[in-house]
Amino acid sequence: MANKATVASEEQNFILTSLSPSRGQKRLALIIVLALLTALIFITAGRLSTIQLARIDAIVPAYATASFVNDSITAVLLFAQFSILRSRAVLVIASGYLFTALVVIAWVLTFPGLFAPTGLLGAGLQSATWLYMLWHSGFPVFVIAYALLKDADPPKPVDSVGAAILSSVAVIAFVVCGATFLIIAGDGLLPRLMIDATHITPLWTYGVWFSALLCVLALVVLWVRRRSVLDLWLMVVMCAYTTELCLNFSTRFSVGWYASRICGLLSGSLVLFVLLYESTVLYAQLLRAVFAQRREREARLATGDAVAATIAHEIKQPLSAMITNASAGIRWLDRPAPDCVKAKETFEQIAADGHRAGAVIESIRAIFKKEGRNRTSLDVNELIGEALALVHSDLQSYRIMVMTEPDGHLPLVNGDRVQLRQVLLNLMTNAIDAMADKDEPRTLSVRSNLYDGGGVLVSVADTGVGVGSQDADQIFNPLFTTKAHGMGLGLSICRSIIEAHNGRLWVAPNTPRGAVFQFVLRTDPPLAQQGA
Repeated sequence: MANKATVASEEQNFILTSLSPSRGQKRLALIIVLALLTALIFITAGRLSTIQLARIDAIVPAYATASFVNDSITAVLLFAQFSILRSRAVLVIASGYLFTALVVIAWVLTFPGLFAPTGLLGAGLQSATWLYMLWHSGFPVFVIAYALLKDADPPKPVDSVGAAILSSVAVIAFVVCGATFLIIAGDGLLPRLMIDATHITPLWTYGVWFSALLCVLALVVLWVRRRSVLDLWLMVVMCAYTTELCLNFSTRFSVGWYASRICGLLSGSLVLFVLLYESTVLYAQLLRAVFAQRREREARLATGDAVAATIAHEIKQPLSAMITNASAGIRWLDRPAPDCVKAKETFEQIAADGHRAGAVIESIRAIFKKEGRNRTSLDVNELIGEALALVHSDLQSYRIMVMTEPDGHLPLVNGDRVQLRQVLLNLMTNAIDAMADKDEPRTLSVRSNLYDGGGVLVSVADTGVGVGSQDADQIFNPLFTTKAHGMGLGLSICRSIIEAHNGRLWVAPNTPRGAVFQFVLRTDPPLAQQGA
């Protein structure tokens, strides 16, 4: 059960409702909020809200249609998030967007002058006004419930996602239909919010300020419990809701009234745009990760096939000779008059073949020491970027912060791109494994700079378990490993590749904890030297 919980927790790191907002997203959200505040102050302080503009009767149905479409799609996307996370908080906010989409339908059907003089449902201005108040008071309540539930202890897991979604849809539809029926049926009994299309009552003012207060309360609760991308943009939505309500004291078709409709469209579109954008980004990252894993798997299979073929070719002959000589030695000793001299010669040949089989590992290392045919001039910083891209998903999964300090004035090095990238990938993977079970902060530092003795120095540092002093001298030996399921070949192959490039690879302790693996590569000779 613990392993399942850990896997679920790691998977949630890639879900939009659990991703932390980036610095760019925070900056964009702040710009939108400041723009809303500036528009509110400019319109109200400059008394522009009373200026009448051209009458556009289509603005109300267009506004209602856009709001319904935006909120419906947002609700569907959030229900999809719930089907993955099974979080009741996500279910609540998805139901909130569904609530607003359904209330918009009732509101536009009762709005006077659109489909009929007193509205298609025959209710009139008062019912439309009460439904508008229900719309802008109900959604902040859903946001508050979402903020309070998202950090609570997880309840019992939802057995059936489909049943939970259908139940939520049924309950929201019943509530909206019931509230609409009561408002229309009690049209003559409810307190009047508006005298006519241009005059309001004091109760309207109290209702607007009550809805605005709910929006501010939702904003405060979200601010205290903010953590994810969804939290950030719901705060912006609450700011847009508040701005829309503050501009709703304007008469119809005035500057303030049109500005209020624009704020309403903005509040209904923000989360939808963010969900679509983040889904696209995550999908692209997923494709890159899948392609990178496929390339890495193919490279490992190719390397494994090459190593297996080399071992089979090199060791088959000495093993066959050992078997043949062993059988011959048994026959020499099994004769009525054992020939000890012949048997001794046979055993000496077996020993020689054994030593020859033991040299197979050195012959495999010699493969890496041969001059590569694909060596070209390489930019070390580009190789670092390519390796970081390959381990991007693992870095995000374990919440590891990456610090890169590339020297932009490094000379080019001469080497095999695939082999050197594999060295960087192996060192970064080892660093990630070393930090996987450690508490934060988890930091992977990759630096490149000129080496005092000549060449380019690359450092890969982590804040993991480190390498003990007793293991530092033998960690590069073949078949030596400190991992529970390691094979002890990765670092040995890395050193072989670096040495084949006339370089050097070593390890040192990191401060305050962890290890630093460093290697030096020779630079390209000057053009004059190449010509000589």
